[in-house]
Amino acid sequence: MATQRKIVPGGIDEYIKKCPAEVQGSLNKIRSAIRRVVPDATETLSYFQFPGYHFDGDYFYNGMFAWFSYKSPFIRLHVYPEVIKNNGKKLQEFTKGAGAVYFPQEKQISMELVEKLVRESLRAMKNRSKAKK
Repeated sequence: MATQRKIVPGGIDEYIKKCPAEVQGSLNKIRSAIRRVVPDATETLSYFQFPGYHFDGDYFYNGMFAWFSYKSPFIRLHVYPEVIKNNGKKLQEFTKGAGAVYFPQEKQISMELVEKLVRESLRAMKNRSKAKK
């Protein structure tokens, strides 16, 4: 495995507080959904200064498996690319990138969908880790 970067916990509250008031509730809901799926994950600001989630151990991409961010007019959930590809039909109403789903900020976000995508992203990270060993 590649050398692990040191994960510095924290920074999520500050990130959310810097976002517009009208999206802070949705960001907090996404945060809570991720915590429900992986309650022992470490919250950190990732390489791009997005809130990210780290699973401790010798894993692919330093154990990072999910992120969220805001850039008007979207709240974005960042997951492994295969998760986006494998959920194409469920995500057809949303703008997508290779590793992100763009939820329009004015629409309610399904936390069931967020939890499903995060669960699959954690699995994808673990599977990639096994393949590299």
